[in-house]
Amino acid sequence: MLRSISRRSEYAIVIDKLYDGAFELWVTNDILLEYEEKITDIFSKEIAELLLGAFELLPNLKKTDVHYQLQLITHDVDDNKFSDCAFASNAHYLVTNDKHFNVLKSIDFPAINTITLEDFARRI
Repeated sequence: MLRSISRRSEYAIVIDKLYDGAFELWVTNDILLEYEEKITDIFSKEIAELLLGAFELLPNLKKTDVHYQLQLITHDVDDNKFSDCAFASNAHYLVTNDKHFNVLKSIDFPAINTITLEDFARRI
């Protein structure tokens, strides 16, 4: 999401399509808190609050609760919040360019499909 926030980003289409309802974005409270932290680091607290406030009004932003902590990612355990959310929400894709998620390609169960931001932007 961070790489698609700026209007000058080649991936701004992802935010545009999210606002248009072209796909569902599944999140947890922990993911929203991380988004807020990262957006604040790059932009400002005000931008983070405005953007996340707008996200939460979208009917295609879906929140889920994680009941299983699968611990599939060992190199950066904080990333597990994203794979656990993908599993809990039965997401079609987990969109990431983070190499830590490559381990998911070698795990048969649970099957969590990862695609890059570039691939996702082309698909939507």
